[in-house]
Amino acid sequence: MANTIKIKSYTDVQEEYIADAAITPGHLVKLDSDGKVTVFATAAGMVLPMFALEDEHRGRTINDAYAQGDPVQCWIPSRGDVVYAILDAGQNVAVGDMLEPHDDGTLQKLTTGSSASDGGAIVGVALEALDLRATNAVATHIKVRIK
Repeated sequence: MANTIKIKSYTDVQEEYIADAAITPGHLVKLDSDGKVTVFATAAGMVLPMFALEDEHRGRTINDAYAQGDPVQCWIPSRGDVVYAILDAGQNVAVGDMLEPHDDGTLQKLTTGSSASDGGAIVGVALEALDLRATNAVATHIKVRIK
């Protein structure tokens, strides 16, 4: 388990936005029309990869969520960067599986027949295997190389 969301960064593009709702470090986020960030909520949707980082400025870890109205540290990774993103509960991925957005800021295995069939909504590739199909499984962080 990593203790940071930004595992490998070749170009460090980081911004700070205000949270429009609760956000957990590792969530895939998007910039709203009001200039605030919220979790990306469109399954298999096209998105600019941007992830909430842990709030190291206030001594918080990847397990400490941001509340609505908090300033959120956001990272816009580039191709090849490695992020400790959140995989949706119920997923079973192997190393090398392509991942796309789920509908709650988490990632899911590329779905057959999704709008991402051309590869446009793929966020990255799983760098570790993770099986979250158990009844009591919860969304969990996973290492992902950005596409």
